[in-house]
Amino acid sequence: MQTIDSSKPVCVTGASGYIASWIVKLLLERGFTVHATVRDSDKASSVAHLRKAAQGASGKLVLFDADLIKPGSFKAAIEGCELVIHTASPFVIRGFTDPYAALVRPAVEGTENVLDSCNAVQSVKRVVLTSSVASIYGDAIEILKVPGGIFTEQLWNNTSSEGHQPYSYSKVMAERKAWDICQEQSRWDLVTINPSLVMGPSLTTQTQSTSIDVMRDLGSGRQRTGVPMLEFGIVDVREVANAHILAGLNPKAEGRFILSAHTASLLQMAIVLRASYPEYPLPARQLPKFLVKLVAPIAAGVSREFVQKNVGYALRFDNSRSKDVLGVQYRPLTETLCDHFQQMIDDGLLKRR
Repeated sequence: MQTIDSSKPVCVTGASGYIASWIVKLLLERGFTVHATVRDSDKASSVAHLRKAAQGASGKLVLFDADLIKPGSFKAAIEGCELVIHTASPFVIRGFTDPYAALVRPAVEGTENVLDSCNAVQSVKRVVLTSSVASIYGDAIEILKVPGGIFTEQLWNNTSSEGHQPYSYSKVMAERKAWDICQEQSRWDLVTINPSLVMGPSLTTQTQSTSIDVMRDLGSGRQRTGVPMLEFGIVDVREVANAHILAGLNPKAEGRFILSAHTASLLQMAIVLRASYPEYPLPARQLPKFLVKLVAPIAAGVSREFVQKNVGYALRFDNSRSKDVLGVQYRPLTETLCDHFQQMIDDGLLKRR
């Protein structure tokens, strides 16, 4: 059990990202000095939201430049920190030709580089790693074989590869690398946060996330003819950010924590949103699986194998550890979805029909 000195700075890697920028904001509001790593601190558009979060906050923001695949580049930011929150990871779902170069290498080598620096800096006591439920399972069909029909922290994704679900593969390989490195030393301990689909308002228009793609597809009219029966675990970005801090500061926190508040299909999300946004062309029906399989490779750029293994299955996640150990309190699904949708409208990413 490690007790973290709250007067010491906290390092947050990938600080300009969707989840990380909320972590930075919450830490600053709670009076922490934050060593925030970004790719280019001189690029005003990518750090403006971090500087804004620091305005009026009782904490102090210090920016550092670091590169995931450059050994030693995180060491300066980690110096003097007892807690390191490692969120930096490549986020590309499509549009690449080499999944190893685009996803796997930077995720695994980036984790290795950050943890090597943690080994080199004597002050480090705890590392909190942003992982994913993609580290726990690869395809929804796996729910049929898990004990009790519910995904838990004891499970590992053994089905993803560079050729099938490469993003999920990058997450599980990075988390496995982190546990391997942790077990080779005894000075610092490791806690992982494994969120499902993260939704809720972003602090910047610059970030990429699957949730923005999901919302844009639902609200733009692109799916007005119907959606597949694709179910997601959903969790609010604000709960995920808070969980990282709770995991960092709670001496009893150890191991992995699934962060997932609700499960909902695309149609259920659309129904929730339509109640508040009837003027948007949200889908009103579910498409049969055979039709989805027929059109998915052309219309959505996903394989028939993905459709076969993910469409039509109901998901369940055990979030009890996050509530019992960390004390996470989850907000209603309606609040998460509507806050996210409204922010996308405000940012000009969605237009009325």
